[in-house]
Amino acid sequence: MAASSSSSTVEPGAQADFESLEQAANWFALLHADGGSSEHRGAWAAWLAERPEHRRAWAHVEAVSRRFAPLRSESQGERDAAAAAVHVSATRSASRRHVLGCLAALAGTGLAGWLAWRFTPLPARVIAWRSDYRTGVGERRDVQLADGTRVWLNTNSAFDAHYDDTKRVLTLTMGEMLIDTARDSQGRAFFVDTPNGRMQALGTRFTVRQSGARTLLAVFDGRVEIRNLAGHVEIVPAGQQRQFTADAIYAPERADPARETWSRGVILADDVTLDALITELDRYQHGHIGVDPSVAGIRVVGRFPADNPGQMLAMLERDLPIRVRRTLPWWVTIEAR
Repeated sequence: MAASSSSSTVEPGAQADFESLEQAANWFALLHADGGSSEHRGAWAAWLAERPEHRRAWAHVEAVSRRFAPLRSESQGERDAAAAAVHVSATRSASRRHVLGCLAALAGTGLAGWLAWRFTPLPARVIAWRSDYRTGVGERRDVQLADGTRVWLNTNSAFDAHYDDTKRVLTLTMGEMLIDTARDSQGRAFFVDTPNGRMQALGTRFTVRQSGARTLLAVFDGRVEIRNLAGHVEIVPAGQQRQFTADAIYAPERADPARETWSRGVILADDVTLDALITELDRYQHGHIGVDPSVAGIRVVGRFPADNPGQMLAMLERDLPIRVRRTLPWWVTIEAR
């Protein structure tokens, strides 16, 4: 679903605020469930034009919804109905009860199931398809390489392996992996490459995670040497982690045990904020989970199942003063109880 080009212009690089995102999600639900009237259409257009944040929020909700595009063919009538929904809206004064009623209607028409299709964004899949080993969103994989090295791939991750007579090289193309290197009978060095540089394992167990423009290395046994593209070199001992970019290597930190426990299906919260924990959970599922700023700073300690995001949210809701609200099957908000 897309708003008209005249009303959906979004400033490059800008982000929507939490309140606008939640408003946009509620409106999205109503847009797809309401029959559509000129009054509703005008109200929606007025809201959209009020603030740039509204337009950014609307664009974000649409982008998330596209991840759930149907993987089955539609009839022309269904396509026409989806196109017509672009022009439907709801009054700003609609009550929460009306929103829930519209969601019930949405489920009744089958559109809720239509939106709930789990669909990995195409760019990420293209990268993964080119790699030797890969996982989808919410999947993990345990790989035994030819030399006996063991590699665990986290959710939505991929790597290539290249062995020759002089060296063993793994290239992390996406996501995160935990490596337990094996002693090589030929004495070949073991390297891991990312877009920011090269790491050399010195008989060790370590995690490498690529996140945006940064690489995170966490060492749990042995030592690992970092050499970034700028030529800076650091040796990271067991119990430490370092982040680095192509230009810089950042100060040492205590190795986060959560960077290892995911290989056993556990999301570990070691006195982290709720916002940070949900950011981690979000890697394991499609859709959107937003955290109200009023509860984002709550500190959390616990162990949670990576394979069951719904159960994890239920555990948090049971133990913390929060409420989990589902505006759409793929849009979840965590707010104060």
